[in-house]
Amino acid sequence: MSVWLFYCLGPADREGMWEGAAEPPEEGGRTFMQVISEKYSPENFPYRRGPGMGVVVVPSGPQGSPMKDRLNLPSFLVLNGCGISRAGDESEIAAFCAHVVELDLSHNKLQDWQEISKIVTNIPNLDFLNLSLNPLSDSVLEPSFAEAFIRVHRLVLNNTRVPWETVHTLTREIPELVELFLCLNEYDSVTPSPVPCPSLRLLHITDNNLQDWSEVRKFGPMFPGLDTLVMANNNLTSIDDSADALCRLFPNLRTINLHNSGLNQWEDIEKLNFFPKLEEVRLLGIPLLQSYTNAERRSLIVAQLPSVSVLNGSVVTDTEREDAERFFIRYHLGYPEQELPYR
Repeated sequence: MSVWLFYCLGPADREGMWEGAAEPPEEGGRTFMQVISEKYSPENFPYRRGPGMGVVVVPSGPQGSPMKDRLNLPSFLVLNGCGISRAGDESEIAAFCAHVVELDLSHNKLQDWQEISKIVTNIPNLDFLNLSLNPLSDSVLEPSFAEAFIRVHRLVLNNTRVPWETVHTLTREIPELVELFLCLNEYDSVTPSPVPCPSLRLLHITDNNLQDWSEVRKFGPMFPGLDTLVMANNNLTSIDDSADALCRLFPNLRTINLHNSGLNQWEDIEKLNFFPKLEEVRLLGIPLLQSYTNAERRSLIVAQLPSVSVLNGSVVTDTEREDAERFFIRYHLGYPEQELPYR
């Protein structure tokens, strides 16, 4: 399963759908602990032996606590679409969630970073957090709240419309952030950060409106360790930089996804060779390739990118590369010299 599907499109599938665990959300939202106590009660989430099935947690709170006698909490909590707007009792979050490493809070009613920080602060081993589809566009993230995310390595903020100022606050306060998802946020520009985030390896920023390379190039100084850049469905029109600039901007980039971009010149494809470590490219649905057959498209791209070992998800074999080189030469026989590709 792809990273996009795993983290963004079907989060509930990672744990399995649950039935009858929660009542319809109350007007104004519900607390994190309300939802946990209902969804993971023994009646709704029976404990079973086996990998990934979770841990029986017995609360140590005072007698008469409204919590169930015990909850069968897995280490991966999926609480998407539950109407959560507040944290609830922080001591109970700490008591029940100490072993939790992944938390999906997508499609809830969280619109206050302070409430989110109360949840995250009390989950000391949290590695992955999904906040997609929460109304966070108008919420200001104070640095003191952002400190709660210090242990998170993978953060999903798809379709939240979070401003770049919020993104920068998070990247400053999360010293070991490795993966960041910013899809469907209606970005048409990028606000650079004065403080780089050298730990980031994967930036997933598909389905935005980044059409100008002058905006994309800002990711280089912001994320100097970037290994994977996924920016499909942005309609990027060209790659306007010199070889030296591209080498300097993205020295560690190994994978780039430009599906459904607006690239329409072979010069833009050739410029991908200037990323010194590039190994994998995805280039489906671009205007440049529409007039070619599938076989012609692949052969011409393979020949244009001699260092790329994976194209559109398929490994480029030595035999395929040799055949592509021969096709490339035959294809351009008879072209005027001024129309020949750089290679």
